[in-house]
Amino acid sequence: MTQPADTVARIGPNAIIQVAQALAADPGPEVRDRLLTAAGLTHYLDRLPEAMVPESEVSALQAALGRELGTNKAAEVNRRAGAATAAYLLAHRIPRPAQVVLKALPAGPAAAILLKAVGKHAWTFAGSGTFSYRTGQPVSIDIAHCPICRDQQADGPVCDFYTATFETLFRTLVHPRTTATQTTCRAAGAPSCTFSLSWTT
Repeated sequence: MTQPADTVARIGPNAIIQVAQALAADPGPEVRDRLLTAAGLTHYLDRLPEAMVPESEVSALQAALGRELGTNKAAEVNRRAGAATAAYLLAHRIPRPAQVVLKALPAGPAAAILLKAVGKHAWTFAGSGTFSYRTGQPVSIDIAHCPICRDQQADGPVCDFYTATFETLFRTLVHPRTTATQTTCRAAGAPSCTFSLSWTT
């Protein structure tokens, strides 16, 4: 699903909030402020967003992370931010009864139901990108025109924010031994960003 073409593509504020908070924890508040400034997001120095943000701001922040911190540290920050985003979704966005049902189902059907629900709300994290998926073992998730890596060039995948979000959701709702891996990335020259999720029984 994509956002309508006549609107400014927006993404949920956690893509900035959780990254900023992860930066504040490590490497620290000074680095967080420097990166927000480098990304042109000084309006968030005093107050982080409370509503949907332009996807261009998310792309700019991600590019600043890679540029200022390097690939490994940026990945670490994004993994913590992605896990925190999943925790927020579990606490505030995914109804408790639905979570109980998913946890009671076998992993395959639970994954299919979860992915269908995620797909309906994909515009909230993929922006103008296009979200698609394939069920089975492993599950495959694809985001074309991905906003996380849109302004980056790298030797390998850099969308650790998404990887950690998907992995945490699946470990909680589908199978506790789920592993998520990004297999292709537009920043590394691939047509789209692809993620593989598998679990051991």
